[in-house]
Amino acid sequence: MSDHVTPTADNLRQIAEQVWAAYLDPEGVRPLLVGESRQAASAVSASVSLTGAWYGHVVVTCSSVAARHAAAAFLAMAADEVSDEDLTDVMGELANIVGGNVKSMLPAATAISLPHVVAGAGNRFPTTRQICELFGTWLDEPFSISMWQGRELAEVPAA
Repeated sequence: MSDHVTPTADNLRQIAEQVWAAYLDPEGVRPLLVGESRQAASAVSASVSLTGAWYGHVVVTCSSVAARHAAAAFLAMAADEVSDEDLTDVMGELANIVGGNVKSMLPAATAISLPHVVAGAGNRFPTTRQICELFGTWLDEPFSISMWQGRELAEVPAA
């Protein structure tokens, strides 16, 4: 993609389909139902930052129940066996996987950060604007993936 093309909700949908097929629903029996909910899903939020040639964030947000189910599916265990640490690790990994796919669509000089996972209020990025969001439900729980674009950082003059 060129520097002027920005990822869209359709790109996020394609990435989500790949993630569900590979990690959360390989049997194809528990799909993400895109567009089924616009309900805020702010119990667990995981993000990665993109910097360099493009500045912004990719955020995966869902209910705590959906996060627990995601951890169970990802780690091939029962939901009641998932620890809080497992849940945090998997949500971070989901943000990393989605963010890595988004990064591949951006200019080559774009870097990705380690994931940041927040329970409760969610990740906030005050100097950014939301450019797209994919809403859905998974196992009757809200789930969303969003992209936020920031302004480029001003170059710091040499001392």
